[in-house]
Amino acid sequence: MPDAYNASMQRTLADVKINEKAVVKELAAVGAARMRFLDLGIVQDTVITPLFKSPFGDPAAFLVRGTVIALRLADCKTILIEG
Repeated sequence: MPDAYNASMQRTLADVKINEKAVVKELAAVGAARMRFLDLGIVQDTVITPLFKSPFGDPAAFLVRGTVIALRLADCKTILIEG
Protein backbone atom coordinates (compact mmCIF):
# COMPACT_ATOMS: atom_id res chain seq x y z
CA MET A 1 0.00 0.00 0.00
CA PRO A 2 1.42 3.40 -0.91
CA ASP A 3 2.12 5.96 1.78
CA ALA A 4 0.17 9.25 1.86
CA TYR A 5 2.92 11.23 0.11
CA ASN A 6 3.20 8.84 -2.83
CA ALA A 7 -0.58 8.44 -3.12
CA SER A 8 -1.01 12.20 -3.47
CA MET A 9 1.36 12.21 -6.47
CA GLN A 10 -0.39 9.33 -8.24
CA ARG A 11 -3.29 9.62 -10.67
CA THR A 12 -6.46 8.05 -9.37
CA LEU A 13 -9.68 6.94 -10.99
CA ALA A 14 -11.19 10.24 -9.81
CA ASP A 15 -8.86 12.06 -12.26
CA VAL A 16 -10.06 10.20 -15.36
CA LYS A 17 -12.40 12.00 -17.77
CA ILE A 18 -15.58 10.52 -19.21
CA ASN A 19 -14.88 7.87 -21.91
CA GLU A 20 -11.12 7.95 -21.21
CA LYS A 21 -9.79 4.46 -20.49
CA ALA A 22 -7.74 3.86 -17.36
CA VAL A 23 -5.71 0.84 -16.29
CA VAL A 24 -5.62 -0.02 -12.60
CA LYS A 25 -2.12 0.04 -11.15
CA GLU A 26 -2.84 -0.53 -7.47
CA LEU A 27 -5.59 -0.41 -4.86
CA ALA A 28 -4.95 1.88 -1.90
CA ALA A 29 -8.23 0.89 -0.25
CA VAL A 30 -8.23 -1.28 2.87
CA GLY A 31 -10.72 -3.48 4.65
CA ALA A 32 -14.24 -3.90 3.32
CA ALA A 33 -13.73 -1.37 0.52
CA ARG A 34 -10.74 -3.33 -0.80
CA MET A 35 -12.70 -6.58 -0.66
CA ARG A 36 -15.59 -4.95 -2.56
CA PHE A 37 -13.22 -3.83 -5.34
CA LEU A 38 -11.71 -7.30 -5.57
CA ASP A 39 -15.20 -8.88 -5.68
CA LEU A 40 -16.11 -6.50 -8.53
CA GLY A 41 -13.02 -7.58 -10.47
CA ILE A 42 -11.09 -4.36 -9.92
CA VAL A 43 -7.56 -5.71 -9.72
CA GLN A 44 -4.21 -4.72 -11.21
CA ASP A 45 -4.31 -4.26 -15.02
CA THR A 46 -8.13 -3.98 -15.13
CA VAL A 47 -9.35 -1.49 -17.74
CA ILE A 48 -11.97 0.93 -16.38
CA THR A 49 -13.89 3.50 -18.42
CA PRO A 50 -15.91 6.29 -16.77
CA LEU A 51 -19.28 6.49 -18.54
CA PHE A 52 -21.11 9.34 -16.81
CA LYS A 53 -21.40 11.25 -13.55
CA SER A 54 -24.49 12.16 -11.59
CA PRO A 55 -25.57 15.82 -11.82
CA PHE A 56 -23.57 16.69 -8.70
CA GLY A 57 -20.58 14.56 -9.75
CA ASP A 58 -20.93 11.85 -7.13
CA PRO A 59 -21.41 8.93 -7.71
CA ALA A 60 -20.20 8.10 -11.19
CA ALA A 61 -20.82 5.10 -13.44
CA PHE A 62 -17.92 3.04 -14.76
CA LEU A 63 -17.57 0.19 -17.23
CA VAL A 64 -15.57 -2.61 -15.60
CA ARG A 65 -15.14 -5.95 -17.37
CA GLY A 66 -18.36 -5.49 -19.35
CA THR A 67 -20.44 -4.43 -16.36
CA VAL A 68 -21.57 -0.94 -15.39
CA ILE A 69 -20.98 -0.13 -11.71
CA ALA A 70 -21.37 3.02 -9.63
CA LEU A 71 -18.56 4.26 -7.41
CA ARG A 72 -18.37 7.19 -5.02
CA LEU A 73 -15.70 9.83 -5.51
CA ALA A 74 -14.05 8.86 -2.21
CA ASP A 75 -13.74 5.26 -3.45
CA CYS A 76 -12.35 6.40 -6.82
CA LYS A 77 -9.55 8.22 -5.02
CA THR A 78 -8.30 4.90 -3.61
CA ILE A 79 -7.89 3.29 -7.04
CA LEU A 80 -4.48 4.23 -8.46
CA ILE A 81 -4.14 4.15 -12.23
CA GLU A 82 -1.25 4.05 -14.68
CA GLY A 83 -0.07 7.28 -16.23
